Amino acid sequence: MHPVDLAIIVVYLAAMPAIGVLVGRRQRSAADYFIGERSLPWWAVCFSIVATETSTLTVISTPGLIWAASGNYNGLTYLQLPFGYIIGRTLVSFVLLPRYFKGQQTTAYAFLGQRFGSAMQGVSSVAFIVTRLLAEGVRLFAGAIPIQVILKHFGLHTSYWQIVVVLTALTVIYALVGGIKAVVWVDVIQLSVYIGGAIIAMIVLAGKLPDGWTSRAADAGIFRLFDFNFDPLHLLTSQYAFVAAVVGGAIFTMASHGTDQLIVQRFLACRSVADGRKALIGSGIAVTIQFALFLLVGAMLWAHNGFRTLRELGVKGDDVFTNFITSELPVGVAGLLIAAILASTMGALASALNALSNSTVADLYQRFTKRAPEDSKLLRHGRIWTLVWAVVFAVFGSLFSNRNNPVIEQGLSITGYTYGAMLGAFFLGMWVKRARQLDAIIAFVVTVAVMAVVVLAVKIPPAPGAKPVVLAFPWYTLLGVLITLVVGGALSLRHRTADTTAPKEPEPV
Repeated sequence: MHPVDLAIIVVYLAAMPAIGVLVGRRQRSAADYFIGERSLPWWAVCFSIVATETSTLTVISTPGLIWAASGNYNGLTYLQLPFGYIIGRTLVSFVLLPRYFKGQQTTAYAFLGQRFGSAMQGVSSVAFIVTRLLAEGVRLFAGAIPIQVILKHFGLHTSYWQIVVVLTALTVIYALVGGIKAVVWVDVIQLSVYIGGAIIAMIVLAGKLPDGWTSRAADAGIFRLFDFNFDPLHLLTSQYAFVAAVVGGAIFTMASHGTDQLIVQRFLACRSVADGRKALIGSGIAVTIQFALFLLVGAMLWAHNGFRTLRELGVKGDDVFTNFITSELPVGVAGLLIAAILASTMGALASALNALSNSTVADLYQRFTKRAPEDSKLLRHGRIWTLVWAVVFAVFGSLFSNRNNPVIEQGLSITGYTYGAMLGAFFLGMWVKRARQLDAIIAFVVTVAVMAVVVLAVKIPPAPGAKPVVLAFPWYTLLGVLITLVVGGALSLRHRTADTTAPKEPEPV
């Protein structure tokens, strides 16, 4: 790689924390630190949601999803998943979002606290914290992959954990000082840069492709969009099956964008319910376009690499785009795109740090100490917990080293443990009026335990003598929701009347 590219990467990584600090340095209150005093424009929040859920996982892994591990091709079938995202986010914007704007709620789990009680709010917050630690650990690890490739190109051999520590240190600078405003505006910059870089990469690729490559791609199934194989086994085990992708994707995004504080905190920073709705639905459309863009990059890379399978190339799907960036993009363009990819990891981490700090203070500290300290003390607590979680993230991110599966699939499957229980608890509170706090907690814990067994141990033999496969991750959330509703609903039958004992006070800011 040219020294100019390396210089761009260094300057960019230094500039993002500096911009974040400048944007958000004048924090006046805890509400300003956590939800920006509900004053952020919807379009900035929309782009921040896309940038937060994107990170390096999407950028480096999505182009490689064109290929299948079996040696065949998935084509564009992964695009079915964001089709489900649009449906799920539309439902969230009309069913859950208005509830979050009632009172002074600053977290998603305040609703569970008001419906069931502080213990249920605490349980859901702890589940969010653990899930986010694991998921962001994968994201940090994913961010370290292209950096290691770059450093190796210069003869510098580093470990993933060393890279993770440096990324975390750079991120905590602006997350600690600037709060949610800094996180959102840095996200907007990063999204613009890496999308622009991807478009430039496509332009460069277009000049390198052989004539008639689109015809060969169509014949090979590279442009195949839908997977209408309705074989029951295929529907259960393939994330690319139409029903699994669309239905499972819709339920998955209802949990990720309706109950995960990482995203809920974003639209709570909007000025109104209408603005939050535009940001949320808009993010579904934007992420679909983004997926299409990176999958098209993958199709072009397939042609550029001689129409070969991954097995013939001798690389993993996650490496195809990274190798092209580091070796074939023009001077300056490669550095800018790599910097944006790395900075997107920082942006996702900054979002997680702020969301975890918010949930720790509002859902755990305030609820269980039953204190209402002055705002300056809450702001100080928020910054302290941001720093604490940064240290914990650095440790968690250093623990990941398995690259047997595409990192984007690892990241999405981690949420299978808790997303179903979380969304199921919200539905239980809204639909089962008899359900009490103990019913909800038992249902939540049972669901997490069952899903852990499903994710880790349940294998489905596709055929006699064949290697067993696992349930496709889009089904995890739906299965978890059903378990929560069945268990919680059954327990609620012990009660003759609707629950009238839960606290109804507004959530303190």
